[in-house]
Amino acid sequence: MKATQALSLIMVSAVLLMFSVTVQASELDERIESSAKQSYVFKNYLKDGDDIKVKSKDGAVTLTGTVTEDSHKDLAGETVANINGVKSVDNKLSVKGERPAEKSDAWLMTKVKTTLLFHRSVSGLQTEVVVKDGVATLRGEADNLAQKDLTTEYVRDIEGIKDVINEMTIAKAPKEVRKDVDKKADKAEAKSSQETRSLGDKIDDASITALVKTSLLYHRSTSGLKTKVETKDGIVTLSGKANNAAELYLASKLAKDVNGVNDVKNLMTIE
Repeated sequence: MKATQALSLIMVSAVLLMFSVTVQASELDERIESSAKQSYVFKNYLKDGDDIKVKSKDGAVTLTGTVTEDSHKDLAGETVANINGVKSVDNKLSVKGERPAEKSDAWLMTKVKTTLLFHRSVSGLQTEVVVKDGVATLRGEADNLAQKDLTTEYVRDIEGIKDVINEMTIAKAPKEVRKDVDKKADKAEAKSSQETRSLGDKIDDASITALVKTSLLYHRSTSGLKTKVETKDGIVTLSGKANNAAELYLASKLAKDVNGVNDVKNLMTIE
């Protein structure tokens, strides 16, 4: 009789344990799917024309649907891979329409536009990009000369770009505003820094990691680096190998200017 009762208790406990594990797994999958859809990358970079379905099963995520560009497929996969609880990602997303040949002018133009959107110190939305025979021509309006020069620097460092012609104009403040610029410069800079950090606080860590990884991959100076990227509360930690001190410095510089990054800790070593 006692043996029968003990066996019954064991069976009940096993059933309850299995039920608890199933519920926890279900909650994990729901959180992963929700986190992906609510991520900064999905809401700001993967919108127009993209149709992405996220399905998680015990932390193994499958992405299906269509996107408009190769970069969107990569960004989606990288973002999901860095969500807490994700064990693996099977990226089955397909790209709509005819895909430009790798290293063609159309392919390079998309790469340039995408890269500029990642960095907060340049204006990707206000920069017109045309690529002809590997030479990128930039038009539009920059806030100041420093921003124009930095845009040139970023574009020139993109793998495949042979040269950059920057025809961007510099924004001119109204006369009544210009006379007070020097007096208010330091105050405005401090305010801008605070606003940037506030924006960074709103961007999830998975999105930041995906943007930093993609940015380092797109830039010629850092594309060959074996870099591991981790983000916690907007603070990015880089680890891995650099060939020299210049590459290590550039990795920090590029990562620090990515949208949402509050700080960078570079633990990379020089081979």
